[in-house]
Formats: sequence, structure tokens, C-alpha cells
Amino acid sequence: MPYSQFKTIAQAKAAFQLTVIEGSRFLPETSPVAPSPTLWDYLQETLPIVASSGSEKARSEGIIYPVLIDVRKTLNRQVSIFSGEEFNVDESVGLNGLCDFLLTRSKEVLEIEAPAVIIVEAKKTDLKLGLGQCIAEMVAAQRFNEEQGQPISTIYGSISNGNQWQFLKLEGMTLFIDLTVYPLPPVEGILGDLVWMAQAHS
Repeated sequence: MPYSQFKTIAQAKAAFQLTVIEGSRFLPETSPVAPSPTLWDYLQETLPIVASSGSEKARSEGIIYPVLIDVRKTLNRQVSIFSGEEFNVDESVGLNGLCDFLLTRSKEVLEIEAPAVIIVEAKKTDLKLGLGQCIAEMVAAQRFNEEQGQPISTIYGSISNGNQWQFLKLEGMTLFIDLTVYPLPPVEGILGDLVWMAQAHS
């Protein structure tokens, strides 16, 4: 049973015995990050197209992946991005399957290496539909880091349809959900938050 079996927050909460705290922003007020000229030009072309598309693939490839590439570029390629990769951590409890996007604090690009720090789950429109799956993937990242001898105190997650982004944070057995939905455009705020999360703050 892969990550996609977790359809709701309640399912993931019960399966992994998490305490869930819903509320306001848990990130600090991060500094906006200007997009690279490449990302800026790309978004000018893709945003109008993707905005009218119901395709999850179009949103993933047209907005989310280019934004994550810019995060990597901003951090001088000190992080790696994996898209649509198998991330099998513990099949016995459903922590297996594909992750839409996974960022690691490693320069290795051929294989996922710890520590994994950010999970991004892409959805067509309704962000709420991706929360359970994203939470399960965050738990998997936490366990993966521990197994690899690279435990870190915080795993971050995001649900996005490209135009909207919502953030989660896992610390130990406590999951924090920021109920605010952040828009893109503007891209500068989203980039600032993702760059902050990808750096070694834990």
C-alpha cells in the first residue's frame, strides 16, 4: 500500500500516532528571493497556460519543478531535487511509492541521499486532497534520515497546484499545518520560503 493510500490527515495521524497542530504561519518572515531571469521568463509563458489547465502534470512540470530548480540554483547547487522517484522506506506500514518532488541537503543527483528535507506534493486543484499523502512522505523522510545516520529535527512539506502553496512541518511526532494558502504569483515569497526551508536551520 503506497503513500497514495493516505487520503486524509486523520488516516496519516492515526497510522503514525502524530499530534497535529493547525494554525498560523510557523516559518519566520523570510526574505523574498528574486527569480532568475530564466525562471521569470519561463513563468511568463507557463502561468497563463497552466492556470487554465486541469492537468496535474502540466502544473508539476510547468510551475513547481522550475521553481524548485531555481531554489537549487539559489543555493549554489548544494541541494538536489528528485522528481517522481521511488522512495521506499518501510513498505510494511505504507511508506513506499513515488514522491512527486523531494529535496535533499546533498549534492548527489543520481540517488536519494540523507538528509531529505522537503517533500512537495502536486495536486490538480484542491490542496486538501494531498495532505494525507504528503504527511506520510514526510514521516518516511524522517525515518529515512534516521536510518542513514543523518537525523535532523525538522522535515518540511508542501502541497501545491502551482498557483497555490501550503506548508507543513514535522518535528518528532508533532505535525504543524499552516492553514494559510500562499499564492504564486508573486514567486519571490514562495522562493524565499523554500530556500529558507532547504537550508540547514535544524
